[in-house]
Parts: sequence; structure tokens; C-alpha cells
Amino acid sequence: MNGSRARSMSASGQSLYNILGIEKNCTQDDIKKAYRKLALKYHPDKNPNNPDATEKFKEINHAHSVLGDTTKRQIYDRYGSLGLYVAEQFGEENVNTYFVLTSPWCKEEFSTPEMTPDEEPTSSGGDQPITSQPNATSHPIAMPPPSESSDLRNPGSSHYGATDAFSYQS
Repeated sequence: MNGSRARSMSASGQSLYNILGIEKNCTQDDIKKAYRKLALKYHPDKNPNNPDATEKFKEINHAHSVLGDTTKRQIYDRYGSLGLYVAEQFGEENVNTYFVLTSPWCKEEFSTPEMTPDEEPTSSGGDQPITSQPNATSHPIAMPPPSESSDLRNPGSSHYGATDAFSYQS
């Protein structure tokens, strides 16, 4: 195969090009001619008692639906049947993004090193982001506790949390 990747297979194990009996570099007219020829040969109305012909007809229709559409054909040529599945799930415009984000180099580039639970992150040079909260003992904040006579909503009130409409009863 002169250095290129092996042909990706369909769910049935055959290349969509092999199902239609055409070459990968064929034109849209060649695809249409091959489809019409095979569709007439394996049509269920012409083979009413042959379940194999019905299955072959379904495969031919699937191959034509993919290879007859230029966008789907490009996706199939580049990514195979998995690319078609991704296009169904996430949209044709997102296939390239999916394969880039799931590629090994991307996973390696954006992965973070594993930390043990007792290991504290360091900020040496800012290479790694700090992903945990500081301990209460490491950064004490001096704040007096609220007194019983303080009210956060009404500074002049003598009852903590009391409002004018309700009186605080003990």
C-alpha cells in the first residue's frame, strides 16, 4: 500500500469501496453507476426468497449513502467507520476535534501528574498549577468571633440576626 494506512473496515468487515466494487480514487459518477448496478441485482423485490440478498442490499445502500456524500466520504477516507460513528454522535464538523483531543500526544500534553493524597503542591517557578486549598494552620486569618450584641444586617441592633418585624426570644 505504498506507505499509506490500511483500509478501514465497515461494521461488516469489508471496506465500503469493496462492497460497491470500486477503487478509492473513483469519481461520484463511478459510485453512482456501481450502486445502481448492484442495487438492481440485489433488490429485495427481485430476490423475494433470498435473505442474503436483502442484507447485501442494505450494505450497498449504506456504502452508497456514505460514499455518495462528499463530506461523509472524506471522513470515512480519513478516519474509517469510527469517524462515521463520531460524526453521527457529535456532528460532522466536530470529527477532527474529537480525534485531536483523543490522540495520545494531546492526552500527554494536557495530562497532570498524579499526586498522592499526602503530597502538597508546590509553587516552585509556577510550573504546576496549585489544585488544593491551603490548610487552616498554614494561613491563619485573624478575625474575632461575632459577639451576641452584633447584628450583621443592622449594625445598631442589640440582637444578633434580629429584625424589626420579629423580636428575639430566649
